[in-house]
Amino acid sequence: MKTIIYNQNGEETGATLLSKEVFDVKINPDLVHQVAVAQMANRRKNIADTKDRSEVRGGGRKPWRQKGTGRARHGSRRSPIWRGGGITFGPTKDIVYSKKINKKMRRKALFMVLSEKFKNNLLIFFDKIKYDEIKTKKAAELIKIWKSKIENFKDGSVLIVLPEHNREFMLAVRNLPKVDIIQAKELNVLDSLSFKYLIMPKDSIKVIQETFAGENLN
Repeated sequence: MKTIIYNQNGEETGATLLSKEVFDVKINPDLVHQVAVAQMANRRKNIADTKDRSEVRGGGRKPWRQKGTGRARHGSRRSPIWRGGGITFGPTKDIVYSKKINKKMRRKALFMVLSEKFKNNLLIFFDKIKYDEIKTKKAAELIKIWKSKIENFKDGSVLIVLPEHNREFMLAVRNLPKVDIIQAKELNVLDSLSFKYLIMPKDSIKVIQETFAGENLN
């Protein structure tokens, strides 16, 4: 499989080969959905936490004597039926939302998403992406140039997949709306689906193949 390679100015400079095992995989929507849901669950933070009757303050003594007052008997002010008492069946931090998903399923689903992106011209490859300035304006201008010169690259969210960490580029684009950066070795189904376009230098292809495909490649 061949695909067009662009330079940093959005001009065609040649072509590169893509592995069929990664970029030509028939999609299984159920598998992709299962992996995406699992990843969302694993990213979910459990912040809701209520106190039961063993955690609230007070209740050191019986509110009033058992008999003779004409009132209902009570043993503690921490009872759930009292104001300020414990909460019954409330959310706690003990709840675990994470879901386990097999490594092979995660990889297969990622290949399916990448294949669909490539099939629909939403995956764009560059020779190299060099960036040494921490300037958001320059990063915005660079993306604007790409959109004006590359036919299949129009309006929509963008995920830039770099072969290695680039602090300057990351700081430059973090304030741009609908633009984000990820390292190729950390690419996943959820992030790939969250953005319309995937942009990557050709070095990222090698990182993806080595990280996720490994010995399965011919």
